[in-house]
Amino acid sequence: MRIKPFRGIRPPRELAAQVSSRPYDVLSSEEARREAEGNPMSLYHIIKPEINFSPGTDEHDERVYPCAAEQFKLFREKGWLVQDKTEKYYVYAQSIPDSHPLAINGKGRTQYGLVVAAWVDDYMQGRIKKHELTRRDKEDDRMRHVRVNNANIEPVFFAYPHRSDLDAIIARVVSGEPEYDFTSELDGFRHTLWVIDDAATIATITRIVAAIPAMYIADGHHRSAAAARVCEELKMQNAKCKMQNEGGTPEYEYFLAVCFPDNQLYVMDYNRVVRDLNGMTPEEFLQKLSENFIVEDKGTSIYRPEALHTFALYLGKHWYKLTAKPGTYTDDPIGVLDVTVSSNLILDKLLGIKDLRSDKRIDFVGGIRGLQALQDRVDSGEMAMALALYPVTMQQIINIADSGQIMPPKTTWFEPKLRSGLVIHELV
Repeated sequence: MRIKPFRGIRPPRELAAQVSSRPYDVLSSEEARREAEGNPMSLYHIIKPEINFSPGTDEHDERVYPCAAEQFKLFREKGWLVQDKTEKYYVYAQSIPDSHPLAINGKGRTQYGLVVAAWVDDYMQGRIKKHELTRRDKEDDRMRHVRVNNANIEPVFFAYPHRSDLDAIIARVVSGEPEYDFTSELDGFRHTLWVIDDAATIATITRIVAAIPAMYIADGHHRSAAAARVCEELKMQNAKCKMQNEGGTPEYEYFLAVCFPDNQLYVMDYNRVVRDLNGMTPEEFLQKLSENFIVEDKGTSIYRPEALHTFALYLGKHWYKLTAKPGTYTDDPIGVLDVTVSSNLILDKLLGIKDLRSDKRIDFVGGIRGLQALQDRVDSGEMAMALALYPVTMQQIINIADSGQIMPPKTTWFEPKLRSGLVIHELV
């Protein structure tokens, strides 16, 4: 893998919490408008620039993209974003406190990511591996945003096979004074960032990462694809770059990424809610389910799947445990996934939902919202049933990416999400 340090554009220490934000794709325009209210320094003015217009303005309005560039320029003029004078790496830690609802058995955790400029060619040649399909319209949107700002404003989330030598360097770095250290009032996650500016350490990191055979996109498939397309476009235009590394490779051939060791990451469940039972009564639906699942009534208390090939169904004020019978799944990387089992044997076979991307009868709920959110949507009458899945593992994601296959839609949900605006990568 080829990476390089870069001259990050980032907030002064005292402004990091005010400037940084959640990623553009985890909230609506109106949610961004509310979160940015009264805060002209919020990165939402750049990554959700429609909030600078009247409510209801479409996020793809032709005025929106130039506005993003104007805001990016304004932030730099105001000193809310400042570029480092020399090329650096950064370590970004995300922490879930012990008291946080996502702490497992009251024990929080921290994951340490290396902030780098990743080489586009590694993506093009399949050394940066993906496990999801992308939509052209979403690629186009992110491509326009990168192009108009001439920068990767938001990073891609990578995972890599953990290495003890890289762990040791990062441990040494984080034993020092951080550049940023704050806890988001909105979600309770702690965000800490250290700057690596020692030339010897930078060279060692670059050499170690060069020996890593592959990295895996955990989150940010559209940002990766957009970065690659902008790079190819600029190559064709034979664009001139002011800033080049020693090898002479233009800066636009790199894009912003935060790389985490796979053994520190936790994948959350990604659940389903369905509007109707395809003409069946609840009793008929449960009877049909029993052909491929062992169905157990767990009563009115929330039930969470405890192992692979177990599911939680909420229907008619009751929770049910569904255990897939032997022979209903295979051992190949895709067939073993619970999202595959549930899609084939429940959503498609029984409910007639064949395209998860387009069918309006189904919706998806990230694990961050909890199983109570599923129950609430059914109890409200909006949905007829909810299905909770056991989360996939990082190893399953790696197996699928290594096999060259693509995961079914809405399979993975990572938390915490990367905070945007802590470091920005300029393409010139």
